[in-house]
Amino acid sequence: MTLDNVSTILNDGIQAIIITSLPSVGVGLVVGLLISLFQAVTQIQEQTLSFVPKMIAVFLVLAATFPWMAGLIIELTTSLWLQIPVYSR
Repeated sequence: MTLDNVSTILNDGIQAIIITSLPSVGVGLVVGLLISLFQAVTQIQEQTLSFVPKMIAVFLVLAATFPWMAGLIIELTTSLWLQIPVYSR
């Protein structure tokens, strides 16, 4: 296995991680921003007000995008398993 093969595998893995985490992180960011704006306007400083809606939104996005995320990760894993004979030379 050459250094190019290792860097390609690492690059593909990091790209898969970033791409699959973007929807949930993005929704968490937007919901957190909206809640913090609401808290600043109303001057309500309750900790659970910021945590619970973000958690619910992220769980909903994970539930909605899980088939796509699993498909992407399974595709990467399958390609790695099929490449084992090539990499073992």
